[in-house]
Amino acid sequence: MSPTMGIPKLSLLNDKHDHTFVVPIKRINEGHDVQRFLVSKAHHDIMVFVLQLNRAMFPCQLSGSDDSEVRWRTWEINSQTLPLSHAVRQLQGLLDHLNAIIDVVPPDPGPRRFGNVAFRRWYEVVEARLPSLLQDFLPEQILSFSQPSNVSVQAELQSYLLGALGSAQRLDYGTGHELAFLAFLGCIWKLGGFEVSSGGDEERAIVLGLIEPYLQLIRRLIKTYTLEPAGSHGVWGLDDHSFLPYLFGSAQYGPAISETDETPVEGSLVNAADPADVTKIAVVDRERGRNMYFSAIGFIYDVKKGPFWEHSPMLYDISGVRSGWAKINKGMIKMYVAEVLAKFPVVQHFYFGSLFSWDEDPNAAPPAPSVHTSNQPSTSQPTNAASNNIPLSLRNVAHEGQRPANGPVSAPPPKSFVGTAAPWAKQPRVQSPTTAFPSQTEQRNISQTPRLPPNFNPRPVATAQSGGEAATGMPPPTRAPWAKPPGS
Repeated sequence: MSPTMGIPKLSLLNDKHDHTFVVPIKRINEGHDVQRFLVSKAHHDIMVFVLQLNRAMFPCQLSGSDDSEVRWRTWEINSQTLPLSHAVRQLQGLLDHLNAIIDVVPPDPGPRRFGNVAFRRWYEVVEARLPSLLQDFLPEQILSFSQPSNVSVQAELQSYLLGALGSAQRLDYGTGHELAFLAFLGCIWKLGGFEVSSGGDEERAIVLGLIEPYLQLIRRLIKTYTLEPAGSHGVWGLDDHSFLPYLFGSAQYGPAISETDETPVEGSLVNAADPADVTKIAVVDRERGRNMYFSAIGFIYDVKKGPFWEHSPMLYDISGVRSGWAKINKGMIKMYVAEVLAKFPVVQHFYFGSLFSWDEDPNAAPPAPSVHTSNQPSTSQPTNAASNNIPLSLRNVAHEGQRPANGPVSAPPPKSFVGTAAPWAKQPRVQSPTTAFPSQTEQRNISQTPRLPPNFNPRPVATAQSGGEAATGMPPPTRAPWAKPPGS
């Protein structure tokens, strides 16, 4: 049986003996370059690889010996029954070596407002050792490639792996770096370094055996060297650093499927954790060792304090989805396209080589105009986000991780914000700027919604009509841009 049935797979390289490798270079320099990226071969290959891995993470439906009993098999973190190919185990050794270098480059002592500069020393050590590490741990099929040019296959792959470890210059890490690691694995796949299996075993090994350990390495780097979020939307972002664990983790909890089933768009696995359990620390601690979604949620609890609905309102809103984990998974795919691949602050740092090419995909449809592709920055505009003369819309698309010398980029979301139209979302209600608090009808609707933060009680608010006396009222709760209007 094949959970990846009907889903295209990333194509293998055909001209293995005549392929010319190149050192990847930067192509996205201005906002309008994002439109060109959306019709490139690289964008096509990235999405094919993401969907290929995502499909394999859904539980697999199994038939009983008498064809009457239906069972399923799930895929969990650290599962001892998950088959790992030789190539996956080799690359796990590479990640282990990167992890061990942290032990020999301790962080500098003392409190710091931003990232610890010892991260730059760690990065320099990794950069110096990486050529020999790739020689030792890359699959033999890749190392045996003939090289008609002066650029080796290791040189092209090294660019993506280094780009996946954060920025030594800005001392930050974000989804753009995570994208580089996905491209690193995609390069190995295209070069035939992974085994091609019909049942999705190799894809699951890539996700659980490589992407999850990579995320654990990154989380240790963030905590050890206090790396800043790169290009963060603040509370209006899904996560300060990562996206893929929410995508693959929601698939882990999706309904079981057979080889002939379409990828489900709603429903959940029987006995799966409830999406609302992200606010229950005991459940998070139990599930984070099995599921990538809850592993990422657990890291948020490790590094952030305060109510979950306050520091992670978008994830809190998603926890109210009642149509199941497959519905969340479908929304995550749409959001990944819009909030990662279509955002200049993220993809401006993605480099293009021979394997993830800037060449135009002849089969790509022109990207539809949207708020994500139309509101992109240009280098002809001022880029100092700290200046009061910059329009607010430009401050929100400042370069990923870029900050003025005297402090971090900090700008509130635009008043007319249009969020990602995930399947569970409706058009957000934009409150009139002249209305400080909701009307009495809205107050009644808000008080009845189950998505209020725990133990949240309306407080009396003085109004001009009451002559300063307290009247029943409450400020609107924090909501992500895609949240349903109260009472809808």
